[in-house]
Amino acid sequence: MNFRFQNLLGAPYRGGNAVVTNNTLLISPVGNRISVTDLIKSETITLPCQSSSNIARIAASPDGLFLLAIDDNSRCLFINLRRRVVLHRISFKKPVGAVKFSPDGALIAVAVGKLLQIWRSPGFRKEFFPFELIRTFADCDDKVTALDWSPDSNYLLAGSKDLTARLFCLKKLSGFSKPFLFLGHRDTIVGVFFGLDKKSDRVSRVYTLSRDGSVFSWSYSGIDGKVDGVGGEGSEPPSPGTPEQRPDQIDESNFNDNVKKRKNFDAGESILEEESEGLLHRGKWELLKKDYFMQAPAKLTACDYHRALDLVVVGFSNGVFGLYQMPDFVCIHLLSISREKITTAVFNDLGNWLTFGCAKLGQLLVWEWKSESYILKQQGHYFDVNCLAYSPDSQLLATGADDNKIKVWTVSSGFCFVTFSEHTNAVTALHFMASNHCLLSASLDGTVRAWDLFRYRNFRTFTTPSSKQFVSLASDQSGEVICAGTLDSFEIFVWSMKTGRLLDVLSGHEGPVHGLMFSPTNAILASSSWDKTVRLWDVFEGKGAVETFPHTHDVLTVVYRPDGKQLACSTLDGQIHFWDPIEGLLMYTIEGRRDIAGGRLMTDRRSAANSSSGKFFTTLCYSADGSYIFAGGSSKYICMYDVTDQVLLRRFQITHNLSLDGVLDVLNSKNMTQAGPLDLIDDENSDAEEGVDKQTRGKLAYDLPGSMPNRGRPVIRTKSLRIAPTGRSWAAATTEGVLLYSIDESFIFDPTDLDIDVTPEAVDAALSEDQPSRALILSLRLNEDALIKKCIVAVNPADIPAVTSAVPFKYLQRLIEAFADLLENCPHMEFILRWCQELCKAHGHTIQQNSRNLLPALKSLQKAITRLHQDLADTCSSNEYLLRYLCSTSTKK
Repeated sequence: MNFRFQNLLGAPYRGGNAVVTNNTLLISPVGNRISVTDLIKSETITLPCQSSSNIARIAASPDGLFLLAIDDNSRCLFINLRRRVVLHRISFKKPVGAVKFSPDGALIAVAVGKLLQIWRSPGFRKEFFPFELIRTFADCDDKVTALDWSPDSNYLLAGSKDLTARLFCLKKLSGFSKPFLFLGHRDTIVGVFFGLDKKSDRVSRVYTLSRDGSVFSWSYSGIDGKVDGVGGEGSEPPSPGTPEQRPDQIDESNFNDNVKKRKNFDAGESILEEESEGLLHRGKWELLKKDYFMQAPAKLTACDYHRALDLVVVGFSNGVFGLYQMPDFVCIHLLSISREKITTAVFNDLGNWLTFGCAKLGQLLVWEWKSESYILKQQGHYFDVNCLAYSPDSQLLATGADDNKIKVWTVSSGFCFVTFSEHTNAVTALHFMASNHCLLSASLDGTVRAWDLFRYRNFRTFTTPSSKQFVSLASDQSGEVICAGTLDSFEIFVWSMKTGRLLDVLSGHEGPVHGLMFSPTNAILASSSWDKTVRLWDVFEGKGAVETFPHTHDVLTVVYRPDGKQLACSTLDGQIHFWDPIEGLLMYTIEGRRDIAGGRLMTDRRSAANSSSGKFFTTLCYSADGSYIFAGGSSKYICMYDVTDQVLLRRFQITHNLSLDGVLDVLNSKNMTQAGPLDLIDDENSDAEEGVDKQTRGKLAYDLPGSMPNRGRPVIRTKSLRIAPTGRSWAAATTEGVLLYSIDESFIFDPTDLDIDVTPEAVDAALSEDQPSRALILSLRLNEDALIKKCIVAVNPADIPAVTSAVPFKYLQRLIEAFADLLENCPHMEFILRWCQELCKAHGHTIQQNSRNLLPALKSLQKAITRLHQDLADTCSSNEYLLRYLCSTSTKK
């Protein structure tokens, strides 16, 4: 019951800007969530917090503790990255074009439409409203698109759509009522950056980059006319600026008085007098040179500047990126990494890694420009994920999608390590073989393919005499027979895995065969079809349909319980039917129409309560022990039912993203116009100007009966549900991507056989008195994870057989779960494996008799042992080759 959101796979990046903190942590928006990738450990996690719509802008504090995330509706979340919680929320009135923390972390600059707002950064202080607006600059004539702070946090550069860049001073000084203007660009400003003089470590340059591919370099000269840094007095004539800001028109006495009265915005206290010659308003700004990237007709869509290395990286709408040494404008790299526009480009702290994102393709790349090698290369599915499959050891997860691709992910790290793209049409079904290194896939292109996960190749392809469209897939326990159901001919094809020959064609259904599954205990195949029947087939005996279970509505999917003694199927009227496959009797029926109902589409003319569309389950999945069942469909909810009592245990809302259709239960009538819903009317071409395409998701041609058409906005739905064999986690293929939920590892107080004498002190006393059996049983009664592990580690290796024999059966599951956790986290590998061995010797018969109840815990233990074995095998192989190399070199010498 205690499943919580763990991670999001299948969509590493969907738009917005990415940031890198602490040199190795890459933070990127994924829809309305935030993904954090550790580039050293090669792990990615998705924060559990959600925004109300797709996130457009993010900014991280200099120390990497806090994150600002602003969505398309201008709602902002202030997140503590370490604790992964939302500390504060605020809503800005207009769309935010840029946001950035000051270098000292005290202030936040937010570009709200034409306005530039300076806010005091919230901290750990408990306040009623921690966001405090310090200043507002209203000098820009159009939307602000780019920001940059000076290193001392006193000045701010802002680029705008009005083709200008402006230099703002945070201090209120007389004579400086208006910002300095940097003029001359002929297109929207994409980036503005301060440059430093390496000798004096002061601001000496400004770089402004515009969308047409031009970069202007501006040099700063003091009040005596001497240029700080690059350039000189006669390098270029001074650029046209704001007349009232020139030094010869400044009242010197008023200026010095105002410098002494400068305000500290964070604490509200006055600060020390600052040297007047260090202020940027004291001198002149001159246009040093104009350079052009020469990538027309492509537009510059993303850029970043590394101040210490004086490097500029730029990305273009044709997928080309360039790295340039400034101020000499020397091209270091000019490469193409995509055929679509680059929507974000950013340096890490050291400047040796470049991060690029392509929203349309879902690509996220980290490239080391010195060695010209990839640090990270991840790409999500271009269209919706249709099917999922867990490997038998629960370490791998395979996904198939409408983009004709199959991706295999490592569940623990969240990384995709192989992509298969041989299919020429949408992948509709996946199945892992029991061997753990063979994956089967079915597709609408008329083929079923077998993939080798050792050599990463397609080693067998199953076809039919005439082309068919496969939508379901199954394999028996031995892995000798492969079956696939079709969409068009309503047949089930049977192949031999060893030879690849077509063995049989099962006919009898009169509609598409969307559900197919072998019994876990025998060779009986169950199939469900839109012809309102579920049929059982004896594939090996060749008797055809053994039994038929009729229904009153179309049957959408069918699944077996893990012990093979029950069959569940969902129908178009929103019901789940449970059958006894041996007796052929209907056991239970769950009415789920009201449970899955919710969410109104923009195009619906009826309310969510009165609409009949989407009120049925398209995918089902039993738990590892078969006691409850998950059900999902064309809704924002995934339902979890108790099978025996037929009651709803819990409803998971998979997203709160209002950018998707079907999330709101009640639509606002103010947004309805004569031309249709206001949200579906695109009256401006802003997506092309900003360099971000509004992606509309693909859709298969065989949508379920009663489903509504999608007119431009993705509709939230669940296409596939799978629970891990360990029972500790489950995955859902949704419009948002693949959502992973797992049991929370935090301590849950679930006491059994407690009395007044069962305390942590009693456990410590038993350990001190050398009574390991008593201490372990007391800790198991308390059910506190830390105490159980402490007692396990405290047992003498010679006493393990005696202690395992004394453990009652009802504590075996908890003890096995503790072993699985210890194997993954503690260094005493042989010690824990000996515990497992003695436990199997002492309770082997009992474990075998109660395998159904203990199966999730045993699968977790198997997963931990398999992972440990793989790590050791890799280490031993590496050591063996290293020793061979050392021996060969010593022999030569």
